[in-house]
Amino acid sequence: MDAFFASAEQLTRPTLRGRPVLVGGAGQRGVVAGASYEARVYGARSAMPMHQARRLIGVSAVVVPPRGAVYSALSAQVFDTLRGCVPVLETLSFDEAFAEPAELSGASVERVEQYCATLRELVRARTGLTASIGAGTGKQLAKIGSGLAKPDGMRVISPAEQGALLAALPVRKLWGIGPVAESRLRGLGIETVGAFAALPESEAASILGGSVGAALHRLARGIDDRPVAERAEAKQISAENTYERDIVTLPDLRVAVTAMAAAAHRRLERDGRAARTVVLKLKKSDMGIVTRSFTLPYATADLTTLSAAAQRSAIDPVELGPIRLVGVGYGGLSDVRQESLFPELDQAVPEDLDIESADRTEAPPADETRNLLAGQWVPGLDVYHAEFGHGWVQGAGYGVVTVRFETSSTGPGPARTFRADDSGLSRADPLGSLT
Repeated sequence: MDAFFASAEQLTRPTLRGRPVLVGGAGQRGVVAGASYEARVYGARSAMPMHQARRLIGVSAVVVPPRGAVYSALSAQVFDTLRGCVPVLETLSFDEAFAEPAELSGASVERVEQYCATLRELVRARTGLTASIGAGTGKQLAKIGSGLAKPDGMRVISPAEQGALLAALPVRKLWGIGPVAESRLRGLGIETVGAFAALPESEAASILGGSVGAALHRLARGIDDRPVAERAEAKQISAENTYERDIVTLPDLRVAVTAMAAAAHRRLERDGRAARTVVLKLKKSDMGIVTRSFTLPYATADLTTLSAAAQRSAIDPVELGPIRLVGVGYGGLSDVRQESLFPELDQAVPEDLDIESADRTEAPPADETRNLLAGQWVPGLDVYHAEFGHGWVQGAGYGVVTVRFETSSTGPGPARTFRADDSGLSRADPLGSLT
């Protein structure tokens, strides 16, 4: 998918179309999770400090917080659409996957191009978003092709041209060559994939390690016979504990949640996978069981992120009642790991979530929660008004809030300004912007 986060924002908030959009944290430690192509013209990119990206773009930059629920919903639509044509998809993340259609075995370049064009049109018709597709004789070349196709294009690398194309690429373009390996190869005067491929396999193995070096050397020569296979999801990995004395305070509950998150994480590490969904299980003294889940927009094995997600679902025992058992489980297990590009949001532990906000799958970040409790409105927040419908906060301060009322189907909508304590304005489900 092309600039997935930013494109999703521009889709659901039409006023942002054609503007340099930055998705991520706006604080001092904020990081760009996604940048629209209009923002990339200025040099902004993902993983860049937000303050640097804003400085590059200037006053025209639009910064919005990430909305994992929206991205997850759109990702599901994309993959459901593709599975209608290709039964098996190997997902790399929630916006990228491999496919190996049986009917394209031995097909001409023209036939592959027609097939890719059909897939792109189906995705656009279903979601309103653009996808770039690369195709080749193996995963390596397909991934390189998709990079060459962006934005909004397709690139089919034929067997006849793949050797010359690979040879001319910087060695870093070879999937699996990171900064350390690149530095090691550069130190030996090896700067292109072709130069690396020209080495004897034994030498490549000695430089980068036995099995890894040999595998990368095969890829550099265009030999890539790895099959496309659906990534299986295992059952939930969890840990729980029954306490001798009931937990009756929120601070004590948070200590228990932290301990169970760490215990489950140790099992997750032994399993060797990453988790996308975090489930908190609470058994009350009357034996009633309450479960809450939080789904991240990516699979991770980072303990801080997973523990924070569990904490977001915590419910104050004063509201729920005494708690005798606490459990934390990790689901949506996958071999795919995509580290967070906005850790200051994912790893924020809410300090004072009330029971209503804890009941939601998508709990707000801690700083956002404090602002809401203080009667303030956070820019980028989804809201609803009985008269005007679904909208999002464009700005707030001095006792007023300005809301842009629009969704993916409305086109650019009108802006209205309200008193910050207007009873007709309420927080809304971000998925409402997809209507």
